[in-house]
Amino acid sequence: MTTRIVELRRGILKKNDELAAGLRTRFTSAGVLVLNLVSSPGTGKTAFLERTLRELQARGARAAALVGDLETDNDARRLGASGAPVRQINTHGICHLDAEMIAKHLDGWAGVSLADLHYLFIENVGNLVCPSSYDLGERIRVALLSVTEGEDKPLKYPGLFNSADAAVITKIDIAGPCGFDRELALRNINEIRPGIRVFETSAKTGAGMEDWFAYLAAQAKPS
Repeated sequence: MTTRIVELRRGILKKNDELAAGLRTRFTSAGVLVLNLVSSPGTGKTAFLERTLRELQARGARAAALVGDLETDNDARRLGASGAPVRQINTHGICHLDAEMIAKHLDGWAGVSLADLHYLFIENVGNLVCPSSYDLGERIRVALLSVTEGEDKPLKYPGLFNSADAAVITKIDIAGPCGFDRELALRNINEIRPGIRVFETSAKTGAGMEDWFAYLAAQAKPS
């Protein structure tokens, strides 16, 4: 039984990786930078993305978002208030997004052409385990960690942080009251993913966001 489960999982991941490779080609051809944001529930991922979308719009950049949740379209409606095109993906109990879901929700997205976008953000389902195994065709995977979660999350969930291209620490404005050990958190992140770019941010105050926007601009430039 165990062997059969492992073989089934390998088959699913192989199919997903093939679909993701096709998506990546599609994104590259369109010239859009695709980022996959992954965190646990309550990290502040939606608030971070909301501020990101609003600022990018204000700076003349064209950005859109696909939002993954088990149920409801609450986050999509919240993000849509930024003026950016947003589309909801409900997984109905599945704890991650996969490449097939992304492909289906790109098709028939009224008024959205990938070639007209600078950025496409994918807000994954709140989970630190399952999303790390599923390639969505993104160029950049971002792992988010809140100061309210503790400094040892990277050590507890090494799969996500090891597969990430960048890490964002959120809610840095309340690090003091939470007793957050910044140096330990940075040390733990770098133990799992040496040299990874880390952003210490607050969606509420704007702290650290300029560095994030500079990073996005640099990554979006044609190589």
